Amino acid sequence: MSQYCEEFDVCVIGAGHAGCEAALACARLGLETVIFTVSIDSIALMPCNPNIGGSSKGHLVREIDALGGEMGKNIDKNFIQSKMLNVSKGPAVHSLRAQADKSDYSRSMRKVLENEEHLFVRQGEVSEILWDEEGDNKKVKGVKLFTGTVYNCKAVVLCTGTYLRARCLCGESITYTGPNGLQAATHLTESLEKMGIKLRRFKTGTPARIDKKSIDFSKMEEQFGDEIIVPFSFSTDPNFIQKKQVSCWLTYTNNETHKIIKDNLDRSPLYAGIIEGTGPRYCPSIEDKVVRFADKERHQVFLEPEGLYTNEMYVGGMSSSLPEDVQIAMYRTVPGLENCRIVRNAYAIEYDCINANQLLPTLEFKKIKGLFAAGQFNGSSGYEEAAAQGLIAGINAALKIMGEEPLILDRSQSYIGVLIDDLVTKDNNEPYRMMTSRAEYRLLLRQDNADLRLSKIGFDIGLVSEEVYDKLIIKQKKINKEIKRLKETVVGGSEHILNFLKSKNSAPLKTGVSLADLLSRPELNYYMLEDIDPLRPSLPKEVIEQVEIELKYEGYIERQKHQVEAFKKNESKKIPEDIDYDDVPSLRLEARQKLKEFRPVCVGQASRISGVSPADISVLLVYLSNK
Repeated sequence: MSQYCEEFDVCVIGAGHAGCEAALACARLGLETVIFTVSIDSIALMPCNPNIGGSSKGHLVREIDALGGEMGKNIDKNFIQSKMLNVSKGPAVHSLRAQADKSDYSRSMRKVLENEEHLFVRQGEVSEILWDEEGDNKKVKGVKLFTGTVYNCKAVVLCTGTYLRARCLCGESITYTGPNGLQAATHLTESLEKMGIKLRRFKTGTPARIDKKSIDFSKMEEQFGDEIIVPFSFSTDPNFIQKKQVSCWLTYTNNETHKIIKDNLDRSPLYAGIIEGTGPRYCPSIEDKVVRFADKERHQVFLEPEGLYTNEMYVGGMSSSLPEDVQIAMYRTVPGLENCRIVRNAYAIEYDCINANQLLPTLEFKKIKGLFAAGQFNGSSGYEEAAAQGLIAGINAALKIMGEEPLILDRSQSYIGVLIDDLVTKDNNEPYRMMTSRAEYRLLLRQDNADLRLSKIGFDIGLVSEEVYDKLIIKQKKINKEIKRLKETVVGGSEHILNFLKSKNSAPLKTGVSLADLLSRPELNYYMLEDIDPLRPSLPKEVIEQVEIELKYEGYIERQKHQVEAFKKNESKKIPEDIDYDDVPSLRLEARQKLKEFRPVCVGQASRISGVSPADISVLLVYLSNK
């Protein structure tokens, strides 16, 4: 039987948020890249919540942008409401969140992919990975479509999302499809298992979509966007995105809602034992909430528009796999939804994925050269987590082909580094979700300074343009110069100064202090000090923001920098790839087993593996120093 073949450098399987970033990274680095999707219409699909960002996830989007990724730029084109979260708290946890027009988001990302040089978009189901044996390992050489067409390549990036052997559950009704009724990928699992990849089942879910015309918004609390909109991308001009925004709405479940759910738990696939997969702890279904938090009288429900050109409203906080009749009954107990009509039922979806401890920190499989993985296939949840992994997997696939050193971001550099390190180092028995509490150095890893932290890396790789990088250098110089000026500008106890401080309810001066010292006072800010700082230069808002944060939190920032120095020492101590842990004397049995399984690349990563104690690390350090 004749077989049609094509040649590419990289094949990306899946065109969700991970696949898009992976394919764009490879293509923009000059590699001939093909991206496969079961449906061209599902590129950058948002099958669940219609938003980008949120607590900690906003950090990821900013970091993706700083490295040269696309997600931030795309949401800036298509948001319909934007809000900075946690503004009452410190800058470490400020996080941007934007409601998207789902159709426009997908459409504009598709346009970017289709018009990217070196990138070819192909509809088709990949059924097999082609590979050769190479000693004890394997090496990827291409992929085959279900139709028989072969694409030879040097690297493959798996971004299958929730499509692998997917099935959707709504009560007793089970359909073997991917999200939104799209075709599932039913053939690739067998090929992966033949390669020795260990798969498992996870599940996630989504709430119903309700017809806007059937909602009584007068019984709900209106939720507005910010008056001044802050863009996700550092390259987006804030002046170009100030626009009229749509509202979201807040309501609550009640005892009647909870009673209906409890009375029908036996009909829930989750509690009837029909669902095999493990669901996300931090994004539970409404059934889970009612059972796990039985003492709570109500749960928040957010009504969010799916776009400007549809009446579909997303019922945030009420994902479910209960049968259709139960869904209608429980939704209609919620204030404002008494007469609601369901456009799309809520459902749970199960899919094949991996435990990411089979991967190196580069997101390449340890035992399969040239095979990379990203996104929900790696056991994570969320569009932003997927996109971040996709970008890193794509970059490393390209760097490997080009014979260059891989990119590994560590925990002190970025939220992306925390995300990937957690995935490949820890036993994650449920879908992983990024949270600010997972980042030890979060005061340094703020969303506002992602460009200052990471754009140099993006520039060196080749994904950030010289023009963008030159602007960043100018920004950094202005920040440093203004901090220096404020530290060197001293004010005394003159009548003007004392009156100013009194008007701001700030303590009077007993001796001369610098403007930087005054700025560190919690009741004062940079703009207030203009009254006593006539020589200040005119500076952009983003420069002022950095100056103020650096000076207000200087002591805490310095402390974290010292912690990072200690962290870096262990990260810099590399472990040889061919180390035989049976040769390391005095290692406990559990530690020996875990180290063999995870094969950490450095002492720092080894120290974070569950079951490896500080004493084991000491033994390992002695062994490495002797060698």
